[in-house]
Amino acid sequence: MQRCAWATSAPEYVTYHDEEWGTPLPGDDALFERLTLEAFQSGLSWITILRKRPAFRTAFAGFSIDAVAAFTADDQARLMADAGIVRNRAKIAAAVANARAAQQLPEGLSALLWSFAPTGPRARPATLADVPATSPESVAMARELKRRGFVFVGPTTAYALMQATGMVDDHVAECFRASP
Repeated sequence: MQRCAWATSAPEYVTYHDEEWGTPLPGDDALFERLTLEAFQSGLSWITILRKRPAFRTAFAGFSIDAVAAFTADDQARLMADAGIVRNRAKIAAAVANARAAQQLPEGLSALLWSFAPTGPRARPATLADVPATSPESVAMARELKRRGFVFVGPTTAYALMQATGMVDDHVAECFRASP
């Protein structure tokens, strides 16, 4: 079975690729989880985040926006002591700030993020070299998120979020998950 080349080096990658990556994902809390994990991945390997994902879910109250928005300085100290997650003070603070910013969105996080999904046909990447790191839509998404108080979300993180949640489909042409 042909897969995107990035998805073959570890069992966690295979499962993530086959069952999640590129599948349309709605829902405020679900998208908050992905946004948070993409921010934590910055500068690290995605496999590190995948392997720590269960601990992240526990540490961040199942990525409930309302629960994370209520985190206090004591909660942030607890997270800094949690070896099961990536212990980065700036990224932990960003997750709390982003939950608070998400609470303020009248349309909800899902509606805002999906409003940046490109419409119309796109050329399917032939190889991984054809997959961009950003797009005009991810640049616009990052700009709007920052305008609304989100932090740690640049155009590359926004594009990775778009790929992971099916806003764009970057499965390469030979991949069994590539839609026609």
